[in-house]
Amino acid sequence: MAEAVTRSYDRAADALRPVTIEPGFVRTATGSALITMGETRVICTASAQDGVPRWRAQSGLGWVTAEYGMLPASTGERKQRDATRGRQDGRTIEIQRLIGRSLRVVVDFAALGENTIYLDCDVLQADGGTRTASITGAYVALALACEQLRAAGKIARSPLTGAIAAISCGIVGGVPLLDLDYPEDSSAEVDANVVMTGDGGLVEVQATAERTPLSRAHLDELLALAEVGIARLRVAQDEAIAAAGAGAAGATS
Repeated sequence: MAEAVTRSYDRAADALRPVTIEPGFVRTATGSALITMGETRVICTASAQDGVPRWRAQSGLGWVTAEYGMLPASTGERKQRDATRGRQDGRTIEIQRLIGRSLRVVVDFAALGENTIYLDCDVLQADGGTRTASITGAYVALALACEQLRAAGKIARSPLTGAIAAISCGIVGGVPLLDLDYPEDSSAEVDANVVMTGDGGLVEVQATAERTPLSRAHLDELLALAEVGIARLRVAQDEAIAAAGAGAAGATS
């Protein structure tokens, strides 16, 4: 029988860490949000530029791409900047590709026109789940950027066709858990990252068995946990976007 697991914030197995999403955190970005999940904090910005990559030119279609990075002090032990090393590490490349392809799932590129939106996710502090927090926060930044482009008359309508959020989950001490912090993630028998649309469609599932094979039953349990967590994150996303809209309306009234 699996033993009871003591979790940060005295959480239940199916509970998220405390979540806040602060929209408009970077005033100079087209759209931005600071997402906090427990001790993990990520600044997500969306920067819109005219034009698209050369391979997409004259297609009438826009593009969305992402970059990800961890600030030197984000893990406590100083992490060397990629620019200093002269190259990105494999983990950074993997994560930014995940962020980009996850957000592109809900973008109508014809509606975006020949504009590019760059999503930058910079980890201020890491305590597990930085990639999933980045995707969740980047969606808010992207939604705010699209609204700003529409309000400025650069696009006729929002190109967003849905919503995206992501969460980590795993099996620790034989118990399926939602939203792993670093101590849980580092000791998990199985850890997974799940990306889903707002209507429950699976975009990506990354699951790794560290010591024992992952059974189909356990995978189903983890996906069910992820669905619960992502539904709660969607509420936080919608509240952040609504708060940004209310703030913009108040500023112009």
